[in-house]
Amino acid sequence: MDYLERTKKSITSKAPDPPQPIEKKDVISNHAVSYIENEIKQKDLINQLNYLNFQSKSVYINFKHQTYDQILTIQATPQPCMSQYLVCLWQEANQIEKISDAFRFHNLTISNGRKLISVHASLRKINSKGICLTLPETSIETQARQAGRLACTNLKTQLIQNSVFFSGNLLDFNAESFRIGLQAEPPQTFQWINSKSKVNIIFSNSQENLYSGECRILKQRPSQEAIEYVLEPLNHVAQRFKPKEYRSHRLQLNPSPDMIFTHPLTQKRFNLRVVDISGSGFSVEDNQNQSCLLAGMIIPSLEISFAGNFRIHCRAQVVYRKKVKDDKNNIFLKCGLAFLDIDIQEHKTLLALLHQKANQNAYVSNKVDMDELWEFFFKTGFIYPGKYNFISENKETIKETYKKLYTENPTIATHFIYQENGTIKGHMSMLRFYDKTWLIHHHAAIKSAQLKAGLVVLDQIGKYICDCCRLHSNHMNYLICYFRPENKFPNHIFGGAARAIQNPKICSLDTFSYSHFRKQSNGKNNLPEPWSISKPTRENLLELKSFYEKYSGGLMLQALDLEPDVVNRHTLAEEYARLGFRRERRLFVLKKAAILKAILLVNITDTALNMSDLTNCIKMIVLDQKDLNREIVKQSIIILSNYFSQKKLPFLIYPLSFAEKEKIPFEKCYNLWILDPQYSDEYFKSLDGVLKFNKS
Repeated sequence: MDYLERTKKSITSKAPDPPQPIEKKDVISNHAVSYIENEIKQKDLINQLNYLNFQSKSVYINFKHQTYDQILTIQATPQPCMSQYLVCLWQEANQIEKISDAFRFHNLTISNGRKLISVHASLRKINSKGICLTLPETSIETQARQAGRLACTNLKTQLIQNSVFFSGNLLDFNAESFRIGLQAEPPQTFQWINSKSKVNIIFSNSQENLYSGECRILKQRPSQEAIEYVLEPLNHVAQRFKPKEYRSHRLQLNPSPDMIFTHPLTQKRFNLRVVDISGSGFSVEDNQNQSCLLAGMIIPSLEISFAGNFRIHCRAQVVYRKKVKDDKNNIFLKCGLAFLDIDIQEHKTLLALLHQKANQNAYVSNKVDMDELWEFFFKTGFIYPGKYNFISENKETIKETYKKLYTENPTIATHFIYQENGTIKGHMSMLRFYDKTWLIHHHAAIKSAQLKAGLVVLDQIGKYICDCCRLHSNHMNYLICYFRPENKFPNHIFGGAARAIQNPKICSLDTFSYSHFRKQSNGKNNLPEPWSISKPTRENLLELKSFYEKYSGGLMLQALDLEPDVVNRHTLAEEYARLGFRRERRLFVLKKAAILKAILLVNITDTALNMSDLTNCIKMIVLDQKDLNREIVKQSIIILSNYFSQKKLPFLIYPLSFAEKEKIPFEKCYNLWILDPQYSDEYFKSLDGVLKFNKS
């Protein structure tokens, strides 16, 4: 190896590829790239050089061979510059001594993404430590019209084509094209890659996959053991979720929020204007000259800043990228993003803002005047005499519980209020009561505004469900609601939905008998032989599943955490305790000898967390009615009532036919309505039908 080649290797192996002189046009696989040239005055150049010094960044000092026009480049750090004289220090000592006498100083270049500044300075002095130059009055800044690519580091790349995997790294990136470097592992050869066919690409860091998509090869630069490809993504839409006909509307806010994030591929920080936003996602205006958002790319962490007043943090995915026209017919690049996850409290704050933007009288989880709320509950008849008789013994405890629910905004509860001139007209709330299940309850409205206020909060809760059910942090796989069949409004809305959908795997109804049981101080605490109450086994729950599938086929077991393989049954209880609430759940089986007769579900919470205490009760699900009579049922309740502190507690039996057959007295019936919100379109279609019928 001669002296020149040895010098080339020592320089280029330690520095990145230097920027080369740019032609007015460059063509890559028939894709024309045009450039704009601007003059940079000396004073502006000095400001940029001082900025580079401040940021500890480098410039490129280029040397040109006198005979062959070959360019060699050394990186140098500019020193503070006060006049036309610039001093730069070599980043590595003694590099200049390795360049042969055939090379002469050519120019200085500054690379900044799509921009390249060529400075044709005069050489004043050069030695082993650095170089001193005289800056010209003007320099040339060349800017590509098409987006330049940003360097990437530590990002693993997989290329997949026809069942063959190649591994490598992402070298540089923009949303229009990116460059990857691959290695071949024997027996692989790069002949296996057909450059005329599509390839699938996966980018990942050490924690997760960040992008996968179909691409075509624009350009390749092979060597013996590695290869570089320039690729173009083919899809500009990523269908993250199943499309829905009914979804929340994107709203434009004034002032517009900002999306601030560190790009997961380039680690460069971006700030983009949010065009519109909903509870499930938002869109931004991307920079056409340096587009950074690629359809399908996951952004693990970003923040949306609302005029500096508050910020929400989330995980999101780019779901589309397209050019659109604004009101003035100006074309801009619009990118849509879907929330993948977001803190439940921050999401509530966002939804509260959006609901009130759509309707200034609609509130989500706002702080409530408790005296006014209690007056509303009594005035609407929601707390009727019979219900008040049941809860009056514990009214002070109940007041304290509801104060925490409505003023401290806990993660387990959400409420919706329609309010005019400071007066509550309509109310509805939700409570996360099972691991992935929310209970809808406490629907009430002032009679004079019943249709309007009642429907507004119903509409609010529908929009809330659409925005929340896809987010892990909301734990919303199922929605449940208890209502009495004779109560016209919920039977019309919720019961009507189940009857219209006619698919119990989407929306189901199961009927329980409901009665109150007063604890007995002298009751027996055992059952006659061979009856027993014990903890359930997995086989018992499998038997319950077989019974329920045959009898109903609905969603009750999934929604109430009664499936055989449910894990982490106690995590929700821990969340309640952290927030200052009580929630305990105990499962038992009632057997005659070895024969399973019934499953007993004991829920213990703060009194009247639900006004009918359906969260603080005993439920009995009867599988085998043979030999199970009224006395055995009564004795079972007496035994399990010892888990409760209150004197009077609700007791529910399923199926209703068993209570009727055995003449077990009950006060009323409750329908348990359950919806799988991933099929919310079916629910909203049925609701549309109900509302149209009412209007006609």
